Amino acid sequence: MTGRANRHRGEVEAVIGGERRILCLTLGSLAELETAFAADNLIELATRFSAGRLKADDMIRILSAGLRGGGNLVSDEDVAVMSIDGGIAGLARLTSELLAATFGGTEDGANP
Repeated sequence: MTGRANRHRGEVEAVIGGERRILCLTLGSLAELETAFAADNLIELATRFSAGRLKADDMIRILSAGLRGGGNLVSDEDVAVMSIDGGIAGLARLTSELLAATFGGTEDGANP
């Protein structure tokens, strides 16, 4: 997908809830995820994500934080009811892409 996202800043772009949106896990949104996942630091958070066993609720939290980091005013509850292009496979692919853009590696290297 081409558009406004800047991969060098860790941004990804996706159609969520019928709108093209930018997602980015900023330092603030990573701090939010550390709290949500009870992680002591970013390495622990990255290790948890790289294990590749994320629940749907985990993916909602990650995408919600990414949407907020990208300037979208949404809650976790809002994201939970939004449609994502590609359904559940699209949700997993988008989560993987966002984590890869944030923590490095290839899009194929982080499979939630």
